[in-house]
Amino acid sequence: MTDDSRPRPVFDPLIPTGDRALLAASPERLVAASLPAPHAPHVGAATIVARSVWIPMFAFFYGVLPGGWFRLFFLASLDDDTLMDGAFRWGRTATLAMMATPAVQILLILLGQGEAAALLAAISFGGWVAGALRHLREAPAERSVREHHGRYLLPGDFDGPAVRLLVRAQRAIDAVLGSAAHRAGLLDDVNNAVVLPRQEWEIASALAEHTRLRQEQRAQRPERLTAQVRELLEPQRRALELSAAAITARIEALETYARHARDADDAYHEWQVLQRLPEQNERYRDLLARTVGHDTASEEIHRLADDAQCAESALRASVGTALQAGRALSLA
Repeated sequence: MTDDSRPRPVFDPLIPTGDRALLAASPERLVAASLPAPHAPHVGAATIVARSVWIPMFAFFYGVLPGGWFRLFFLASLDDDTLMDGAFRWGRTATLAMMATPAVQILLILLGQGEAAALLAAISFGGWVAGALRHLREAPAERSVREHHGRYLLPGDFDGPAVRLLVRAQRAIDAVLGSAAHRAGLLDDVNNAVVLPRQEWEIASALAEHTRLRQEQRAQRPERLTAQVRELLEPQRRALELSAAAITARIEALETYARHARDADDAYHEWQVLQRLPEQNERYRDLLARTVGHDTASEEIHRLADDAQCAESALRASVGTALQAGRALSLA
């Protein structure tokens, strides 16, 4: 999160990986679930007629008519610094095709290979038609935004209390995934890559629903209702409170897991430091042997070894505690 007080978008982990990557790469296109879904592109009769005319003309001009491409370059480059800057605005592949195809066509005609030139023209025409049609389709990112609307949640889907809880959950998740213990595979038994995104989505979905329900309750204007009606609405208010408490407890469990992961990090760091003791002990043994008696040196070296064993035990205990907290989340 770039802003600690603002949650990042949350995606349903069941969205296909490719679509989820498109959505994450285009946050400016996303539409909050609380807003209407984007409409599918509508193609009217006038558009169909226009395309049926200009697409063949476009393909003929670029793929068949020798020299047409060059004249267009001149026209398109009048507002550019150089001719080639204007040319390459169409893409390098298209530019090379437009440069090479007419030249080959003319060469084939001069060599008396009219049929081959006609075949090349037909292939070129078909290629440009296909290219034009491809660019008329809805962009993949826009399609994903529309098709998966409601399966991703944005900051605008949450009110103040929900934002604060979601930020807490995301901080805890980031702490676990960013921990050295996770990167070292010490917490692999929990399968954090699967469990934590699912937890984040379920928490976010519940908080978005809490936001919608609180908006509905405010719209009811309780201060304008009679006591009898407010009493009828009381079970709804209580249900919302219980659900919010349950989600808060789940977030606190995430935070507990994150704290244990940090503890495991500290123990892992200490264990790594003490793992280097054997190679260092020789130098310390020599130092002690030169400066104190041999018996005292042996006693100090044994104490160092005992400290290393204690560190390993502490690491195992800390990782075990973190795993226990993580497994509780995976069963939630």
